[in-house]
Amino acid sequence: MCTLEKRGDLFILTITGDDEQHRLSPSLVDSIRSALAEAQSKITPGSALITTATGKFFSNGFDLAFAQASGSKSGFIDRMLYQVDYFKPLVADLISFPAPTIAAVNGHAAAAGLALALSHDYIIMRSDRGVLYMSEVDLGMTLPDYFTTLFRAKIGSASVRREILLAGRKVKGAEAVKMGIVEAAHDSEEKVVESGVRMGAEFSKRKWNGEVFGEIRKSLYPELCGVLGLVCKMAVASKL
Repeated sequence: MCTLEKRGDLFILTITGDDEQHRLSPSLVDSIRSALAEAQSKITPGSALITTATGKFFSNGFDLAFAQASGSKSGFIDRMLYQVDYFKPLVADLISFPAPTIAAVNGHAAAAGLALALSHDYIIMRSDRGVLYMSEVDLGMTLPDYFTTLFRAKIGSASVRREILLAGRKVKGAEAVKMGIVEAAHDSEEKVVESGVRMGAEFSKRKWNGEVFGEIRKSLYPELCGVLGLVCKMAVASKL
């Protein structure tokens, strides 16, 4: 459901999924977390992570088919809530990951798929196709607390958050750059991944200590870390 490739100091995590929409089912979440754990076990100073996916979608959110298979409204709700809880540790993994992280968003990133992208330090996406979209207001579903906290932490503009969360606006690449959600937009999947690899390679040259980097990141988002159950700690790897 996902692959992990090591290129020098860079780790390339590619979501393949069981379906072309890369729905974040419990099994896919397990696969991504396993790949992150493997990468983390091999991190050295200068490591960086690039996450991407194959095909038209980066991720189209939670697995609705898994929820609908319950056969009842109450069962659907229970299974959706289960997925909400199951996805939370993956967000925590990325927020605490001991290296720079880049989401190379190859296509649509919707709902939990957008939350997955935002859990990275940087986002690069396509300008020729693909949108960022929070579908909850259109579907009639509220947001988990860690989703809204993530959006407050990662998107500084209140008006942009309003457009995405309250208006359900579908944001394309060039517009996402102007809104400050993504770093850059490129006109093909290949160029998006190449851009992510170039950015990761620039970070690698700095030979940062991963533990220090991860702790500085956590200190930037105290409210988010509180909701995720992450604790900040001192880390010293001085070169002085």
